[in-house]
Amino acid sequence: MAKSMFVCQSCGSQQRKWQGQCPDCGGWNSIVEENLEASAVRAAGKGKALLTSAITDVSSEKNARRSTLIEELDRVLGGGLVTGSAVLIGGDPGIGKSTLLLQAAARLAEQSGVGGSVLYITGEESMQQVNLRGERIGALHKQLQLAAACELESMLATIDKLRPDVVIIDSIQTTVSSRLSSAPGTVSQVRDCSAALIQQTKKIGHALILVGHVTKDGALAGPRVLEHMVDAVVYFEGDRGHAHRILRAVKNRFGPAGEIGVFEMTDAGLIGIRDASRLFLAERATDVPGSVVFACLEGTRPMLVEVQALIAPTVYATPKRSSVGVDSGRVAMLTAVLERRIGLPLSQHDVYINVAGGVRITEPAVDLAVLMAMISAYQEKPLNAHIALFGEVGLTGEVRPVGQPEARAREAVNLGFTHLLLPKENHERVQKANIIANMRGDKEMPLALMPVRHLSEAAQKL
Repeated sequence: MAKSMFVCQSCGSQQRKWQGQCPDCGGWNSIVEENLEASAVRAAGKGKALLTSAITDVSSEKNARRSTLIEELDRVLGGGLVTGSAVLIGGDPGIGKSTLLLQAAARLAEQSGVGGSVLYITGEESMQQVNLRGERIGALHKQLQLAAACELESMLATIDKLRPDVVIIDSIQTTVSSRLSSAPGTVSQVRDCSAALIQQTKKIGHALILVGHVTKDGALAGPRVLEHMVDAVVYFEGDRGHAHRILRAVKNRFGPAGEIGVFEMTDAGLIGIRDASRLFLAERATDVPGSVVFACLEGTRPMLVEVQALIAPTVYATPKRSSVGVDSGRVAMLTAVLERRIGLPLSQHDVYINVAGGVRITEPAVDLAVLMAMISAYQEKPLNAHIALFGEVGLTGEVRPVGQPEARAREAVNLGFTHLLLPKENHERVQKANIIANMRGDKEMPLALMPVRHLSEAAQKL
């Protein structure tokens, strides 16, 4: 029997020999040799019968939630931390994960009753370093217990002794079990340590927050099975060149997935931004070709962001199609649609698309904004600074409807926009909403709607 196995650190697949590329997930240099542990044979015997109950007799009351008193974090979690839940949070190094969790831990400690507490276990920093950060951001409380440890068994014993309300593990990649001989951060260590911590969470009933590292591609490091074991997966996004950070819920069993929270990094820690649209449009230059305002929807939250385009003659045999904040493959497809359906000769031009502020847009409703920005940049004609737009565009040039157009329209009105370019199928819903825009002083007028069915019609109206 083999005493070792080669395991992929990205997907967890096992191979008999080392390979440069994982045959299952395609990752390069991700296969590492790990020692196999001899598993004890379970004694044969009859299992104990489970207690069953009719589904109509099961209580439908919601699980108790504990607010973190940080509005943007509660929004992402669906209203707060659920008792007995496990949350996995990931992000690039230095983006602010530990800072946000220390702030949340101090707020949660303030709400702990007699005998309750919050346990923060750090495996990457000393308690003195965490204390210095807590003094800087004002996150100190007597009910907030600190511990520096990497051994799983010590963590489980401490949690069982203190019985805290919330447990934060920073990070799961540094946690090691003495029962395994593999190195910290390997698939077996991450999987088994997480399973033990989550099992204890369900047994005792406290909330658990795990901090996970990310790969160079931005995905959570370790096996994908870890994301299925927890109740919520949250990513911290942002660019170090910008002061704001975005917290995005990728998975949430107790709330809407895709919800985002916007924070601003300051000397006093992370501060939640309720009016995110004003933040992203604060430095927008008006009357500039290639700039449009897109009304997007992140989870249940409408936001306005600026989409910029630059078209320049190429010096290469093959023109470049580059984008930041939008999928590059979609930009290449939209460029072909624009050239074929409108007749813009872009085969000898480089196309650059950017979503200002470091925002990443994944919904197809951004299509119309990208195309209008490209047309404006090519013709060197600025668009009306008071127009916002949204809409999905197909390969034939048709403009398709998108979800929740009323929320997008209201957000545009709140930011002072007076005209809205939207798909024809969404026009009736927005019109029935009777959204009023303050156009001149105290004079209120209905929002001017510009419905379109085809890309050519949108280009003519703008």
